[in-house]
Amino acid sequence: MLSLLPPRCIYSLSICRPPKVISHCSPLKISRTFTVKAMNSIKPEEKEKSPSKIEEKDPLVQYVVLRRDLIDSWPLGSVVTQGCHASVSAIWCFRDDPLTSRYCAPDDIDHMRKVTLEVKGESQILNLSEKLKAGGIDHKLWIEQPENIPTCLATKPYPKSVASSFFKKLKLCK
Repeated sequence: MLSLLPPRCIYSLSICRPPKVISHCSPLKISRTFTVKAMNSIKPEEKEKSPSKIEEKDPLVQYVVLRRDLIDSWPLGSVVTQGCHASVSAIWCFRDDPLTSRYCAPDDIDHMRKVTLEVKGESQILNLSEKLKAGGIDHKLWIEQPENIPTCLATKPYPKSVASSFFKKLKLCK
């Protein structure tokens, strides 16, 4: 029988604190921070161009990689949930990164880009995680608990030109 009680708030646990940044910042502050950080990371010769033109040329992308063996054997909703866990976790883990701030900026929140790919199984996702670590690509390998199963991974947002080479051999998830 399903419980009708609401889920417990994880922030009530002593080991976890509420996300102070989100609760204390206004959209205006985030927008100004985004503009300053984004413009400081742009080459001087490109500063004359509008940020949206630069974004179109080399968009920020978050890569999400799922396991095909789980797609074929688990309910679709469960696999989608694993990808969501990895994506949100990567964004949260790297929330102070300028690229993540730019990706989540209020002006661009409706323009997020994700590429969802697949690998065959557990060994391939573990190998990919190691290659990303070696290449300096920040990511979150989601390990489902309590089963301890690596189900998927997600990168923090990167310019497409920076991260795409790590994913060229993978298939789009269909």
